[in-house]
Amino acid sequence: MKKTTILGLLILIFFSSCKKNSTLDFATSDAAKPAVPVTVSNLYAMTNGVPTVQTSLSGGGVISITLQIPAGSGRTIKQITKVALASNTTSYTVVQNSTAAYNATPINGSGTSVTFTTSLAEFTAKTGIAVTTSGTATSFLSRYFYFLITLDNGEQVIAVPVRVYVNA
Repeated sequence: MKKTTILGLLILIFFSSCKKNSTLDFATSDAAKPAVPVTVSNLYAMTNGVPTVQTSLSGGGVISITLQIPAGSGRTIKQITKVALASNTTSYTVVQNSTAAYNATPINGSGTSVTFTTSLAEFTAKTGIAVTTSGTATSFLSRYFYFLITLDNGEQVIAVPVRVYVNA
């Protein structure tokens, strides 16, 4: 009995002393809650917990997403390093995949904010997905935008996905 207890304690000490590698992996809970949170400052609505911006099909279809970090964080946004698309709200690793880039050209930040701009026409050209609304109906784009953000200290943060609401 004593040997089993001692062996169990040694195993417990061994496993609790293992150092966890810190990587940009959203399978871990600390990666999903970054020290510097990113918010969408031109938020139209929260749709099922997802930040949503809006555009208008008849108004030209410009999509603008402004990402921001708290001024009191002590950090600034260096750039949006990559923009990617996914069909669901749990595909955070899509911005780490080199082949899945919607936009792989860095977009420079300005202080605590950075704005990504695209259009419905560019979305259709890059995805092959036509964007339509019927009459006065509205719709959402069928893909979510994911952003890999690099801060001034080199830390990388994956922002929550952003959805686009399309007005007629």
